[in-house]
Amino acid sequence: MSNINYHDSLLVAPLRIIALNNCKELGEKVNQLIIERRHKALSEAGIRNSSFKMQEYDRDDYLVSYDCPRFGTGEGRAVINQSIRGTDLFIIADTVNYSELFKMHGSISQMSPDDHFMDLKRVIMACGGSPRRITVIMPYLYEGRQNVRMANESLDCAQALQELTEMGVETIITFDAHDSRVQNAIPIHGFDNFYTSYQFIREIFDRNPDMPVDDKHLMIVSPDEGGMGRAVYYASLLGVNMGTFYRRKDYSITVNGDHPIVSVEFLGNDLAGKNIILLDDMIASGQTIMDAAAELKKRGASKVIICATFGLFSNGLDEIDAAYEKGLFDNIYTTNLVHVPNELLHKQYYVNVDMSAYISLIIDTLNHDTSVNNILDATSRIQELVETRLKEQGSI
Repeated sequence: MSNINYHDSLLVAPLRIIALNNCKELGEKVNQLIIERRHKALSEAGIRNSSFKMQEYDRDDYLVSYDCPRFGTGEGRAVINQSIRGTDLFIIADTVNYSELFKMHGSISQMSPDDHFMDLKRVIMACGGSPRRITVIMPYLYEGRQNVRMANESLDCAQALQELTEMGVETIITFDAHDSRVQNAIPIHGFDNFYTSYQFIREIFDRNPDMPVDDKHLMIVSPDEGGMGRAVYYASLLGVNMGTFYRRKDYSITVNGDHPIVSVEFLGNDLAGKNIILLDDMIASGQTIMDAAAELKKRGASKVIICATFGLFSNGLDEIDAAYEKGLFDNIYTTNLVHVPNELLHKQYYVNVDMSAYISLIIDTLNHDTSVNNILDATSRIQELVETRLKEQGSI
């Protein structure tokens, strides 16, 4: 945000951030980056006068202290420990952080996504309508996979979005939504869906300096037809081919809430000797992405790099470790937008893509009431990365 003209773009209101306990580390990183960026920008512009101090540019902390204690029955409440009246409040929440615990009837329980979402609503209720504006940053969209009604079933994601806006939330920000059309549930409220493509490509280029970027050596692959749009975008910008797996299901049978896959076909060019970037929005159990990686290696892929915005690993890491030992993939890249266990951070194959700078930029931009269109569309920034890479390898 150092390119903001501080003479022309004042704050909507003094900035405050509540990072729920489920994303405390991410919130602290975002807070520090905003502090450093604003101090630097104001110093470079020679602006340290009282009018900007009144707008609270010059704070040393934007985080708001809060508590969410629980009764012995597991019931909870939220308490905000400082004034937020008239502020531009951003609340950051990770609803899939399974490491958070609470005590109920003397036993320790893991917090579920429902528990986290209820705590988010408690914090909003504790605000009492006093902030000038409330924006919720929920990187992993709560119940984002339950976004379509196929039979007599609940529409959890749509209901959650409506609950938040009815409580006074003006804008909801998320990343790589499973299906961004769910925003139709709140048509007159803000819903911004940001993507992680630039951060992934930059990280892959930095860590693989010798990897050629051309259609003879690189291919983008989606593990299923649902992620084809993402793969097409990457492939178009990198100037390479893409492929996808078509998984035919037996819709006459339901097993554990899903229809079993009866056959898998790869749709794409020859993979022999190519480096593959295998893309998905999330790794849940890991079965789909590992099956795809195994098929890619069978077809002669040289290197398989897995990229997923959210690494949930709901079945643990044992099967992922076993797949790595078998040589089915080379690296897994996921972000810090959701909880990442320490065990995973120390895996040889794992790369954590830090998104804190991106979130701090989004918050800073919105707090100045400036358009986020340039941040939403990373196409030009990715093109610059690719052009630089092609020059380095002598292709242009």
